[in-house]
Amino acid sequence: MQKLDALIEEASDLANPSPEKEVARIMQICNACRYCEGFCAVFPAMTRRIEFGTADVHYLANLCHNCGACLHACQYAPPHDFAVNVPQAMARVRKETYIDFAWPYTMGQLYQSNGIAVALGTSIAIMGFLLLALTLNGSFFGGVLDGNFYAVFPHNTLVLIFGSVFTFSILAILIGVMRFWRQITPGDPSGAAAAEAMHDVLSLKYLGGGHGEGCNNEDDAFSLWRRRFHHFTFYGFLLCFAATSVATIYHYFLGLHAPYALNSLPVVLGTLGGIGLVIGPMGLLYLNMRRDQAHGDITQRPMDRAFILLLLLISISGLGLLAYRDTVYMSIWLVIHLGFVMGLFLTMPYGKFAHGPFRAAALLKNAIEKRQKNTLQLGSD
Repeated sequence: MQKLDALIEEASDLANPSPEKEVARIMQICNACRYCEGFCAVFPAMTRRIEFGTADVHYLANLCHNCGACLHACQYAPPHDFAVNVPQAMARVRKETYIDFAWPYTMGQLYQSNGIAVALGTSIAIMGFLLLALTLNGSFFGGVLDGNFYAVFPHNTLVLIFGSVFTFSILAILIGVMRFWRQITPGDPSGAAAAEAMHDVLSLKYLGGGHGEGCNNEDDAFSLWRRRFHHFTFYGFLLCFAATSVATIYHYFLGLHAPYALNSLPVVLGTLGGIGLVIGPMGLLYLNMRRDQAHGDITQRPMDRAFILLLLLISISGLGLLAYRDTVYMSIWLVIHLGFVMGLFLTMPYGKFAHGPFRAAALLKNAIEKRQKNTLQLGSD
């Protein structure tokens, strides 16, 4: 009876392999072919392995940037019987890593349902709470407040609430990435490896496609727009973070309190970041809606679009808040903006944001591994 159960389980695995087993199967085929060896970091890393255990699969999946080039170059892609689809298989495993390494572990299941409805629902609920607070204390329309946000919500209250949630989110992400880091056993990073990984992260090197001509989106045509829109988004986010950091230094260390002039460093950085976070997410949302289903895991599109949409709504509401900060409508724009920001903070550890830190860790592992001797002698260093 036990032997029969084992045979049934084995047959089931062959018919419906787990995402990790599917990537392992595909990597065995790719390791024999080697046509895509020069396309991106995944395939040289693949040549250092003969077998692909769970840790290897998790590492390679997060090293993949889903550019789609290998799918259109592959002679074994569907409808071939081998059905090799590297981008799709890797995307499914990436979601599994986010779930498996989530902290707290039980929260990992939120990756399954973190879509637009959850993201917007959370943001709207926060807005409702803030509006209720303003209504109860009679300051819903407090007149023209000369851009002083803290006349609407006290500074210390905002710092306590938003700072606590943001700190938890960053902590949850860091713990998850460290769990992933320990599993892939990368070794000790050298300065050169860290510098290379940082360059690859900041330049989004592997969104250049197989030959540096860009990603495949709707078909086999190459385009650099996905990389460009990622740059607008990434650096827009960093500029907004820089604006908040500078404002924090102004407030706590220099005794310079908001509101700040339009030509001040925090406002200039925030405005430039906001513009980047309008252009980038709008472009990424457009490309995501037009992307070929074979280029990724279609079940993750709600999570992808929720993250993109939240970034877009944060930037639009932030720019709106800047434009109306000297009017009676400032308080309502502030409520809308804070609602979207809190919605992002609450969903950040269990949504698409996780792909950035996980991919950065995989790139660092790759930079370390390239500097180690290839004992298999199967690939070029």
